[in-house]
Amino acid sequence: MTSDSDETSRSPSPPRSPKRPLYFVQSPSRDSNDGYKSSSIQATPSCSSPTDTHSHTSSSRHSRTSSSTRFSGSLRGQRRKNIKGWRECDVIVEEGDYDDLYYDKRFLGTCRTFLALLGFVLLFTIFCLSIWGASKPYKPRIKVKNFSVHNFHIGEGLDATGVPTKMLTANCSMKMSVYNPATFFGIHVSSTSVNLMYMQITGASGQLKKYYQPRKSRRTLLVSLKGDKVPLYGAGESMAESDRNGGVPTKLAFEVRTRGNLVGKLVRSKHRRRITCSVVIDSANLRFIKFTENWCTYH
Repeated sequence: MTSDSDETSRSPSPPRSPKRPLYFVQSPSRDSNDGYKSSSIQATPSCSSPTDTHSHTSSSRHSRTSSSTRFSGSLRGQRRKNIKGWRECDVIVEEGDYDDLYYDKRFLGTCRTFLALLGFVLLFTIFCLSIWGASKPYKPRIKVKNFSVHNFHIGEGLDATGVPTKMLTANCSMKMSVYNPATFFGIHVSSTSVNLMYMQITGASGQLKKYYQPRKSRRTLLVSLKGDKVPLYGAGESMAESDRNGGVPTKLAFEVRTRGNLVGKLVRSKHRRRITCSVVIDSANLRFIKFTENWCTYH
């Protein structure tokens, strides 16, 4: 007979669980600069038994504890270095071109100077235009008062080329007055040649001398007109006939020019008056002729 102990010893042992295959997890090393040169290899079973699970958990905890210990140790080392050295701070690196800043300031200064100059020119222009506009109403008043004939003779003669023709010799004078009504500037007075004309022929001429006349003033001028042996050509016969019939119709023609310097030579007030007066001259009765308003025209 077999005993219970023998049966027990003979009974087959429970089958052992087969060993599970292992797989490897490869991760980059934390100590590597580029993250690819070194790696750590860890074996992990695909399916864990209770015993394996416990061992795996304890190993994971151990690895976490060791990694945290290493990390805290590194932080402590850094803190020790910071305590011994300077205090850590962020460094701000300023990058820029100082030439651009200098150029901007110089450009701004140039713009300010240009604007100041432009404002001055604008104000000065407005000032000059105001003065010029204020001077426009002050037109000089010109009036021809009288005309005197001292000599008026029609004769025969030869011109410069030796052609025979009638010749005119005349000696006259004209009196005129000029009034400057301006209250803040004087005027420079001049004129073109003062001509005594018959048809298109100038029988006698004179010139008004240029002068300066102060503000709010009046001046009387005397202009002498002379003609010496002026050839009349085809107009000689008609002039002689008119002289025999009571008088030769002539006219005085000239232009008076005035100029007032308001702001130096920059701003000027200019006026012109064209004057024409009708005169009938009788060589047999030389007389003083007083002009009325209807005898002269002013333009």
